[in-house]
Amino acid sequence: MQQLTPPNGKVRMILDTDTYNEVDDQFALAYAYLSKEKIDLQAVYAAPFHNGRSNGPGDGMEKSYQEILRLLKLMGKSPEGFAFRGSDNYLQDVNQPMRSDAALDLVKKAMASSPDDPLYVVPVGCITNIASAILIEPKIIKNIVVVWLGGNGLNWPHQKEFNLKQDVLAAQVVLNSGVPFVIMPCRPVVSHFHTTIPELKYYLEGKNELSDYLYNIVVEYSHGKEAWSKVIWDVTAVAWLVNSSWISTNLVHSPVLTDQVTYSVDHGRHFIRMANELNRDAIFRDLFTKIASKDLIQKR
Repeated sequence: MQQLTPPNGKVRMILDTDTYNEVDDQFALAYAYLSKEKIDLQAVYAAPFHNGRSNGPGDGMEKSYQEILRLLKLMGKSPEGFAFRGSDNYLQDVNQPMRSDAALDLVKKAMASSPDDPLYVVPVGCITNIASAILIEPKIIKNIVVVWLGGNGLNWPHQKEFNLKQDVLAAQVVLNSGVPFVIMPCRPVVSHFHTTIPELKYYLEGKNELSDYLYNIVVEYSHGKEAWSKVIWDVTAVAWLVNSSWISTNLVHSPVLTDQVTYSVDHGRHFIRMANELNRDAIFRDLFTKIASKDLIQKR
């Protein structure tokens, strides 16, 4: 319960991201790195994914890793000892971890942390790397807090949301582990975090190389659609650490994730924290201010 209290000061954080999957992960990585007043970003892990932008989970992970490198270069950050490849496949057994550089690095950093100074782990893709780290060394749950963008609300009829459904076994491992867990449910909460091409053009275009890159990848992703908006899901998990007042949350009993990919309720289970509402404007205001910063031009 104490670990689930929203943090007030600066936190140490790791971002776990399927960066090439869409265009929102790129914003989340930039936001986490640039929010230095609240976040000490200590590592970025590439997560597996499989959709039309990859040939399989391993290919998705590698493409995500390469996208991480591109973004770090734009922000003037060396990837050495900072960016790590994650699992090249999803969990196959709830008792068998998928060993990767990312999972092993998480174990190392978590074991060097403590309950009084926990490491905040923010996965914004499937949760394979985090589940694997917990399976490799279960003791790490005392020293970390996981803030996940994944699944839907407790009352949503199903949990067949992209991040969760890719690796149901990994989600079951984490939900059942007892780790302090904060969930940003996609529907009906984070699905409100939309922006548009005209808004991005106004706030980001021409400000610096990073802002132009982020603006252009959304334009390309839109394929010229009119009256179109894009939800930038993954930023919200970072935003809760930047300012928890922007995202209201409740303590709820950890749901049981069934093999049918639905949530069942068991009031005897441990507590987790789940978001129920967000301040869209406040988060975007902070995000745009940091990405469009003139400091980024000077660093380049």
